[in-house]
Amino acid sequence: MAKLKSLDDLLEHQLKDLYSAEKQLIDALPKMARNTEDAKLKKAFENHLEETKEHKARLEKVCEILGISPGRMKCKAMEGLIEEGQEAIDEKATPEVRDANLIASAQRIEHYEIAGYGTAAHFAERLGHKEAAEILGQTLSEEKKTDTLLNKLAKNSINEKAEK
Repeated sequence: MAKLKSLDDLLEHQLKDLYSAEKQLIDALPKMARNTEDAKLKKAFENHLEETKEHKARLEKVCEILGISPGRMKCKAMEGLIEEGQEAIDEKATPEVRDANLIASAQRIEHYEIAGYGTAAHFAERLGHKEAAEILGQTLSEEKKTDTLLNKLAKNSINEKAEK
């Protein structure tokens, strides 16, 4: 790994990390959707898969704007979060409890992405990369909306079903 000497270097590192995270999530979301009992949660995962594909494309555009390659870095944090999601699927649980567990896992993923996109957008803005900052901010907004949706699903129905 190259030495990080400047905020530009750190922004590049953050973008590569996010790119890897999005690629991993594109692979994981279909499995989460397949293993969900609740129709609304399944639809939320399927919709977020399509958004995630767009997030990956936006990161490619940001990298192109900044003249960098998204690279082959492996986001170990996302790898671990997805592994936890797999554990939620593999646990011996009722379908309702599994759904609640999948939401908990998905929200951990969303919170990681919110932190990553918020940081990258701030770095880009600070460095004067206005277009890149706007693109990253758009994705940040969508990640927050997904987190809010998952929270509503949990609080309004899925957690109640899991209680019984």
